[in-house]
Amino acid sequence: MSAVYLPELTAGRLLGSWRLDVPALLLVVALGGLYGWGAARVRGRGGSWPLARLAAFAGLGLGAIVVATMSGLAVYDHELFWPAAVQNVTLDLLAPLGLALGDPLRLAVEALPEGGAGRVRRVMSGRLVRTLTFPLVSTVLVLATELTVYFTPYFATALRVGWLHELMYLHLLAAGCLFVLPVLTREQALPAWCTHPVRAALVFLDGIVDALPGLVVMTHGTLIAGAWYLHHAPPWSPDVHHDQQIGGGAMLGIAELTALPFLLAVLAQWVRAERAQTAVLDRRLDAELTPAAPESGPGPAHGLVRPWWETERSEVAERVRRQGPGAGQADAYGDL
Repeated sequence: MSAVYLPELTAGRLLGSWRLDVPALLLVVALGGLYGWGAARVRGRGGSWPLARLAAFAGLGLGAIVVATMSGLAVYDHELFWPAAVQNVTLDLLAPLGLALGDPLRLAVEALPEGGAGRVRRVMSGRLVRTLTFPLVSTVLVLATELTVYFTPYFATALRVGWLHELMYLHLLAAGCLFVLPVLTREQALPAWCTHPVRAALVFLDGIVDALPGLVVMTHGTLIAGAWYLHHAPPWSPDVHHDQQIGGGAMLGIAELTALPFLLAVLAQWVRAERAQTAVLDRRLDAELTPAAPESGPGPAHGLVRPWWETERSEVAERVRRQGPGAGQADAYGDL
């Protein structure tokens, strides 16, 4: 019996080969439709929603899902290991980053009526969601998901069972979103101690952790889903073990490339937050340091109040108090 194989994979066939994945298409249409409705509703109320966020959500987020599930990667994922590896890491890391840059959680809060926005916030602050999105827990979940896919019968079974393959796609996408969405949203979805410096450190740590599955796959001596790929490998394909090494290297490269824009996005949020805090402080200092109009006629002043930095208990007030009474007025702008 002669087996029927796909034609040899080239760059042209990788870019030009497509197949329809109905469940993935329905997911993309549903997410895109809801996001577009939310952006239109916000603008209809007189608000604004940045086009950059819309482009990130649709282009990078939904686009990555389409490429992973319907492009040449999906056409050849049952013939070669490395397209399947690129699919999985794209759904686990790249697509969640694009979706998170669109900030769908904040969009839902702004677009929904007050009751609906309150329900969204209650869900985000619920015990289950708080536990799953707790920074260290979500990082472990992402790592555990990738290792479970490759080092249990999960992946080999998914190659044989269509519905499980689709479920694996959704599993990888959801695991990645649990970490990325809370970090990048403008809603308060993380504990109070997760300040921007802490988030930057967590993203840096996550970049190291995300590199581990690729390293393990690349250096693992035992074939992953070896029985399947040995049986289905076309004559033109590389050695199956070499194919797995290519896949592990691709996973490692995509993980590191994704970590950089993720970290840059967190740093950009940090800079914007510092600028906003400085602007608020400047306005407050202007109000406090404006000299009062002199009263008519001699006599003791009435209604004097102590400056805010002497009465308020906060980090900013403590910084002003440390400068001394004179510096509180003279150098407030220079130090802060």
